Amino acid sequence: MRDQSAILDDYRALLETVDAWFARCLETAGRHIHCRPGCSGCCRGLFDITLMDAALLRRGFELLPETVRAAALTKSRARLSELQERWPGFGPPYLLNHLPDAEWTEMPEEDATPCPLLGEDGRCLVYAFRPMTCRLHGLPNIDRSGESFSDTWCTLNFTAVDPLALPELRWNFRRAFEAELNLFGEFTYSLLGAPRKELDTFIPLALLMDFATLPGSCGGALSR
Repeated sequence: MRDQSAILDDYRALLETVDAWFARCLETAGRHIHCRPGCSGCCRGLFDITLMDAALLRRGFELLPETVRAAALTKSRARLSELQERWPGFGPPYLLNHLPDAEWTEMPEEDATPCPLLGEDGRCLVYAFRPMTCRLHGLPNIDRSGESFSDTWCTLNFTAVDPLALPELRWNFRRAFEAELNLFGEFTYSLLGAPRKELDTFIPLALLMDFATLPGSCGGALSR
C-alpha cells in the first residue's frame, strides 16, 4: 500500500493536466474567455471538495506564512459558526456526507463571502494546490467523445459564441475523472483502511480538519 504523500503527488500531477487543458483553451479560444489571474468572481460562497482535495489543499496551506494562515483560519472559523447555526451539532471531522445531499450540494448561490484562501489581490493563496473543481470552473466540461460532464460556464465567458459548439474546448474528461476516482479510493484506503467513493467537505472546513484524528472520528459520515 502506498503512503498518502505519494498518492497526493500523483493527484497533483493529474490536476496539472487539467491546468494544461485550461491553458490550451485560453490559447485557442482566449478571445471568448474572461478568466484571468485576479478574476475571482467564482471564488465565493461554499462548494464541496473531496477529502483528497482537502488533504492536498492543506499541503499548500502549511507552506504559507504563519500570519497568513492565522487570518485564513479566523475566516474559516467564522464560516464554521454559520454552518453550525444551520446544522446544530455539526462538528469534527467536518465531513458532509452524513447530511442529506440537498443540505450541502445546493448551497445558496447568492452567498458572496470570499474563500478564506483568496488574497487581497484576487489571487488564490494556494493556487498550485487548489481543488479540482476550482480548475474546471468557468468552461464547459465536454469529453472528446461528446459526453457532457458539465454544460455550464461562467457568464462572463463566451458572450458571443456557444462554447458547446467549439471542439477545441473538449478534452479527455472521462479518463481524468476515472483516474481521480481510482486515486481517491487508494487515498481513502490508506487513510481509513477502506476505499470510499465519496467523502466531501468545504474549503473552510478543510483548513480546520484534523487529519491525524480523522480515521477514528468519521462516524456516520463513513456509513453511507
